[in-house]
Amino acid sequence: MSAFAIRSDSDALRALAIGVGLGWSAAFVVVALSFGLALYADGAMFSYAVAVGDVWAFHWHNISGRLSVFILTLLPAELYVGLSGNPKAGIAVYGLLFYVAPLAGLIGTFAADRSQGRAIFVYACCSTAVLCPLIFGFPTEMWLAHAVFWPTLAVCHYGRRTVAGTAMVFIMMLTLAFTHEGALVLAASIVAALALRGLRDASFLRAAAALVAVLAIAITVKIALPPDDYYAGVFLRAALHFFDPGIFAVGVVILLLATLACYGVLLLLFSTLSPSRAYLYAAAVVLIALTTYWLRFDHTVHASSRYYLRTALVLLTPIFGGLATLIATCDRRLPPRIDGLKRAMISLRDRAAPPLAAAFVLVTLVHVVETVKFVAGWRNYRAAVTALATGDASDPALGDPRFVSSQRIAASLSQLSWFSTTPYLSVIVANFRPNRLVIDPTGNYFWLSCATARANENAVRATPREGRTLIRIYSCLHR
Repeated sequence: MSAFAIRSDSDALRALAIGVGLGWSAAFVVVALSFGLALYADGAMFSYAVAVGDVWAFHWHNISGRLSVFILTLLPAELYVGLSGNPKAGIAVYGLLFYVAPLAGLIGTFAADRSQGRAIFVYACCSTAVLCPLIFGFPTEMWLAHAVFWPTLAVCHYGRRTVAGTAMVFIMMLTLAFTHEGALVLAASIVAALALRGLRDASFLRAAAALVAVLAIAITVKIALPPDDYYAGVFLRAALHFFDPGIFAVGVVILLLATLACYGVLLLLFSTLSPSRAYLYAAAVVLIALTTYWLRFDHTVHASSRYYLRTALVLLTPIFGGLATLIATCDRRLPPRIDGLKRAMISLRDRAAPPLAAAFVLVTLVHVVETVKFVAGWRNYRAAVTALATGDASDPALGDPRFVSSQRIAASLSQLSWFSTTPYLSVIVANFRPNRLVIDPTGNYFWLSCATARANENAVRATPREGRTLIRIYSCLHR
């Protein structure tokens, strides 16, 4: 009877991870398209570039190491604008292609995974549910890196040992590597995880060879397509701060860690009173504490920190991948120490399934509430930008009588601002015919050179020229 209960609890935990992971991946698409999250932060500039048909010239030639994102999301959207003449629809296509990536990645992982119980797919769902809500809404390319990582891991494990199978491994590894420079860490972690199968294993050797070839291609592309001088220093500073520990000193991370720590302590306390129901009592107390915090004390929005927490995906995704690989190798003979670790993991998972499930639910609850707060704040901030862009208020001191300061927006919404892309957002939300270009006076990062903006202004595009003229004036004032 006890063995049946453990098996039942383990299956329930597995079903919970799959259900929540798939649920999030579907919700990402619905929420993003419903609330126009393709326009949030850097997304405003990317969407504007799609609408005016200049994605490569505006920025993507500067980040040649992220060609996968360009080819899979931005280029199709730009082509759609060219064919349809509908810039708003093109932005919607970009948003759909970008935010459907986690769901597409899970579907691809399920199709490629041949492990017992589809262990890699289960961990992919868990990783999607735990990590992706941290960055959801910000158009960081690590969003696609995470989505591509999991089917790549499955293909490297179970791709056929044929020419076609080897080609698929190479293509997936290449696609992953060109989502973001941080994805090279993910690609290397796949090869390291395959080493558990043995250094002479054919799958390991094939993946290692593919990685070497991909690294050679990545270096060649970087040399052939270097960034503009303006961006070279920017990218260097960004790279130096990518792994800054201060990135994690933000509200949502502290809240998640506090939630899990309190749950763990209460679980230990209640286990002495009621071992079988301790996890329920502990989760209930933490739930009450979270509700009180959100209703009485919380005044923050997890917004701009979504960008910086892309680092969490680089650091934590390989851990999920390594655990998945360890479980997936259950049909293989492993070195004694690794095999012992695998058995200990499986035993812990089976015996602690209910407490793990409760912890997973609490983490999911935090993500849901923080996402709702973010979306509500974004909706209000976008409405405020629209009001300024279509209004008559003016701040000529910014450089032109048709400019207006974003500091006119209520301070309570400032958490949703992203200074460098506010002008592009103001053009889009005003249906590309703004009365005013909304400018953040504190901005010190300028996407377009005067020459690039002028060329776009004079070109034949699907958007009205008025908005492009304002962007040209703004760009020429600074670059």
